[in-house]
Amino acid sequence: MIWTRRRFVERSAVVGSLAAMWGCAPEGPDNAHGSAEAQEPREPKPGSRRLLEEPGPMIPPVPAILLTVNGRAGDPDEISVLWAFVVNGDPPQVGVSAGSEHVARQLLELNGEFVLNVPSASMIEAFDTVDMNSSRVADKFGLSGLTRGRARVVDAPMVEEAPIHCECRTIDSLEVPPMRKLFIAEVVATTVLEGTVDEAGRLLVPNLRFFGMTAGSGEHYTMGERIGNIGMTVGRTDIKY
Repeated sequence: MIWTRRRFVERSAVVGSLAAMWGCAPEGPDNAHGSAEAQEPREPKPGSRRLLEEPGPMIPPVPAILLTVNGRAGDPDEISVLWAFVVNGDPPQVGVSAGSEHVARQLLELNGEFVLNVPSASMIEAFDTVDMNSSRVADKFGLSGLTRGRARVVDAPMVEEAPIHCECRTIDSLEVPPMRKLFIAEVVATTVLEGTVDEAGRLLVPNLRFFGMTAGSGEHYTMGERIGNIGMTVGRTDIKY
């Protein structure tokens, strides 16, 4: 996930399918409202506002991404959860942010090539296992049970279970005080599981349960109902990025 990597909760809450995109309370007795029944989402109405004591980058949703990069000689390959974002659609460019505490930062500087693996909801426990552990302690591929593969174009590992792989090559970087570094990269290859896109290469969102983090609550939510598309107010349906 984009700017300073902050954990809003020690452990991210795991939630199931939602009736609406990013908006519903989790189902079951342990939902955020403490009710035994799932509650209908309520859209806030315009009115008085509250200034929070602690400012934060509350801009949900945030992509859930597993970054993979070669390890040093003799060390396991690295798999990390980092802030990630789209920089440009054409040419295809992305960005990731790594802190000084991340092993991945030094490896990105060393290698210059990596893969962004887009997970599905079935991978949520493995995703959180990667997020909550350091490769200084253990091989996170083995710890999470994820399968190590190899990218097709760049020199980097990938997560076989992930339905989408964006193979990336760094083109620029920027130090961001006090402790982050942004890596801007070109996507040089994209591979997907069959059934993930149509014949034209357009993502078939209903076919997979993608998820993201709601920055501000630290919870993960799957995507729900479609509420529109880019260009809908001018009759366009051809824009993918």
